[in-house]
Amino acid sequence: MSIQKAYNYWAQTYDSMANITRDLEEIAAKETLGLLDFTTVLELGCGTGKNTRWLAEKATSLIGLDFSEEMLALAREKVPSGNVRFQQADLLHPWPVDDHFADLITCSLVLEHIENLDLIFAQAAKKLKPGGTFYCCELHPFKQYEGSKAKFQSENGTVELEVYTHHVSEYVSAALSNGFQLAGLKEWFDPGENSIPRLISFLFTNP
Repeated sequence: MSIQKAYNYWAQTYDSMANITRDLEEIAAKETLGLLDFTTVLELGCGTGKNTRWLAEKATSLIGLDFSEEMLALAREKVPSGNVRFQQADLLHPWPVDDHFADLITCSLVLEHIENLDLIFAQAAKKLKPGGTFYCCELHPFKQYEGSKAKFQSENGTVELEVYTHHVSEYVSAALSNGFQLAGLKEWFDPGENSIPRLISFLFTNP
């Protein structure tokens, strides 16, 4: 099953099914981005609008991109704000957003589905304003080494999505090679656990 088809299928249960990774990422995003000032936001892989809703409360303009129309349909219902525009887009192709639009770009649980990280960071560098911030939060490679990946339960059993393992150095190298500077890195653990981190988040700045 293609990634796009899988997310269309997953959309109807994405918000309601138990998902530790999804819930921890929302905590990570709120704790990290709540400290920043921003007005224009580009959200990559916005999904059902999990983070869009609270980002839009602070931003004056937000564009949410996702390639799943089913996910976007739910996001539009959840976030009917006039300062938000949702658009279907394949992140592997040029993004339908003006250059230097955003002072904040967010990318949550998306990059494990992208084989070539350089494509994402190159586009982000074009769409971000000078001095802007690029936030990424992904499944920690330690979890990937153990075999963890995006998956969900369907009526026909477990559906596992196509993913790529990216080491910490890959994220940093792709960012630096496209002109970003590393401004922050944090590992996120399951509540009550301190053995293997579930997520890793990065803050990159565009000088």
